[in-house]
Amino acid sequence: MKKQHSLIIGGTRGTGRALAKLFAANGHVVSVIGRRAPAESDKGIPNIRHWVVDLLDKAQLEATLSEILQTNGKLNSLTFLQRYRGQDDNWAGEIETSLTATKQIIERLTNEFDDNGAIVLVSSIIGQFVVPGQPVSYHVAKAAIDHMVRYYAVTLGPKGIRVNGVSPASIIKEESREFYLKNEKLLDLFKKIVPLGRIGTAEEVAQVIAFLCSPQASLVTGQNLVADGGMTLASQESLARQISSL
Repeated sequence: MKKQHSLIIGGTRGTGRALAKLFAANGHVVSVIGRRAPAESDKGIPNIRHWVVDLLDKAQLEATLSEILQTNGKLNSLTFLQRYRGQDDNWAGEIETSLTATKQIIERLTNEFDDNGAIVLVSSIIGQFVVPGQPVSYHVAKAAIDHMVRYYAVTLGPKGIRVNGVSPASIIKEESREFYLKNEKLLDLFKKIVPLGRIGTAEEVAQVIAFLCSPQASLVTGQNLVADGGMTLASQESLARQISSL
């Protein structure tokens, strides 16, 4: 039986890294595109191959996508987790990285899926809320990703391709684990205000993505699953009252 081929855009750190390991452990052939080389500990993991690509270099991106298809065959799933890492509020950089590259890749690969393909765009609760400290370009890009999910779910549905989104809140990633472990007061606050009583992890978000890519979600398309432990369900007023009483 042919192995599942999963392509991850932005898979060398954070949730993308956790997803690559999860897919590989489940026997997928995993192709990862990232802006940097993987960590030394990730090199040589069975079933995972990395390509270092500048998503804004259209010629390099096209050549890499062609090489990936030649190497590992048609796709079963495609996941987007990339984000712009430049300085300040670089509107053009954010839009090009988060939106234009996503559009280019999806439309390049539309006819490169096996039957019942799945696409997942990882967004953020910032697509619905305003978070001070993040620039307007980041907010707008995340909101646009949420609508791209609906657009491509409608237009690619006749091809048998499902398109869904996942919107995490704050999560513990391998790269941020030490920060949270040293901030017990912050973790304790999350325990008090999050309905599930804790902050989530990159591995848990990866599990949500894997579900949306699996046959178990065969009738699910055009949806945005919020993976936040219920953090965004309570009103600001109730949270303010709760925090003030701590």
